[in-house]
Amino acid sequence: MYTPEMLESIRKVEANRQKNLATEPRRMTAQEKEDLLAAFHPDYRKDQFAELQVGPNAGEKAPLELAELLQSRPRVLDLMPDLSKTDFEADVLVIGGGGAGCAAAIEAQNTGAKVLLVTKLRVGDANTMMAEGGIQAADKPNDSPAIHFLDAYGGGHFAAKKELLYKLVTEAPEAISWLSGLGVEFDKAPDGTMITTHGGGTSRKRMHAAKDYSGAEIMRTLRDEVLNRPIQVVDFTAAIELILDEAGRASGAVLMNMETREILVARAKTVILATGGAGRMHYQGFPTSNHYGATADGLVLGYRAGAKLLYQDTLQYHPTGAAYPQQIFGALVTEKVRSLGAMLINREGEAFMHPLETRDVSAASIIRECKGRGKGVTTADGQGVWLDTPMIEIKNGPGTIEKRIPAMLRMFGKYGIDLRKEPILVYPTLHYQNGGLDIGTDCQTPAVPNLYVAGEAVGGIHGRNRLMGNSLLDIIVFGRDAGRSAGNRARETELGTPTLDHARRYQETLEAAGIDTGKVSPRLLPTYNSMGKDF
Repeated sequence: MYTPEMLESIRKVEANRQKNLATEPRRMTAQEKEDLLAAFHPDYRKDQFAELQVGPNAGEKAPLELAELLQSRPRVLDLMPDLSKTDFEADVLVIGGGGAGCAAAIEAQNTGAKVLLVTKLRVGDANTMMAEGGIQAADKPNDSPAIHFLDAYGGGHFAAKKELLYKLVTEAPEAISWLSGLGVEFDKAPDGTMITTHGGGTSRKRMHAAKDYSGAEIMRTLRDEVLNRPIQVVDFTAAIELILDEAGRASGAVLMNMETREILVARAKTVILATGGAGRMHYQGFPTSNHYGATADGLVLGYRAGAKLLYQDTLQYHPTGAAYPQQIFGALVTEKVRSLGAMLINREGEAFMHPLETRDVSAASIIRECKGRGKGVTTADGQGVWLDTPMIEIKNGPGTIEKRIPAMLRMFGKYGIDLRKEPILVYPTLHYQNGGLDIGTDCQTPAVPNLYVAGEAVGGIHGRNRLMGNSLLDIIVFGRDAGRSAGNRARETELGTPTLDHARRYQETLEAAGIDTGKVSPRLLPTYNSMGKDF
């Protein structure tokens, strides 16, 4: 399966394996990390960011692709929906059918609210489904939420909103208990104790997993729970604009049927944005591990309504995306592979970094090895480095890979690569939207009453870098909290007069600033056709 040049490099990996196993590279100092990130991490490339000229974050920078979306004409203005016609009515409208949206819908329904969940694709077509490695929670005797806080706060470059991170870590053990009660099959020892492992940047083993398809197992359980409750679910229907009332409160959304293009109106007393990430924007031309609908919809809708963004200039590039073969280019190779003992090795067979550095440092190290030191392995799609997976069974015994990371074994096995016997080629892939909409501890946006946000569309929980396992955690913690808050708020809210005046004013502001991108937003689906036309 590998080319002759790759096979030659693999021989060097094999020849140096015992040396690399015996002399694991040391962890970097704080200064070494900062210098490395400044030189090689994509977030530090000044030419790839633009200053926003309109909206709540005017004067701040955003990735070029996101800045264009935020400053494009609102799609709804070309469709002129009749807001006096209501197709759906609910107490709580949840936009997004991933883990955060489903957790929110379940808890909102628990408050007695009438819940409507609309999702652009199908329920479960989300980044949650594609998460592999696990979910963090400090629920072992040698651990605590305080230690979890310190790991995450430092890993996020001390930039997280402390009150949000506090909620994340203190509510984590109960989140695991809640998921277990719903039926999530976490890995357990024969005596029933949950098996936990390390992740990059963690000082304790607190990663709970369901083999290497943890997100799929969580999503399976949440989806079934939603579908078994009196929650109305509308698939293949995207939100294209929020509806506000005369007091500026979120009170519904204009929807588009993704198959027929029919325009629909949903009214609600409260709205939860759980629209996920932005990997399909392919910032800086990177491949992505994200699902097909990850196009930053929630950021666009919330921003136009007046909600402020936080850390919109920072993305997470997962260090180990598949770099070969082409059929799975960019697909996620879970960090769990490294937590089990695999090491990152360059073309010359050298281990060049500690295997459990934080994700931003790991990604920058790989980019440095390929583009700075010229020690990457060349492929038709670019470059990569080796992830020496045979080390796992040397360290842990035969059968470990099949037992602990079976999905990885199957994914590469389809293309004739047996990761028990040969290393795999990896390179950073666009994975997570660190930034998003600013929220308070009740998950509500301060600037737009009755608008709640949960999951990857939130900014500030993780700071400027996220540790492995804290995304599956945040969709549960903040999804549940958003659902409860929105459900309780709906009980004391009466529907007002619906309006799209905010979208019209936003367009007037764009015109006054002389901005015309020639496009409409939100994008809804990625552009892969030869004409480059947005959906």
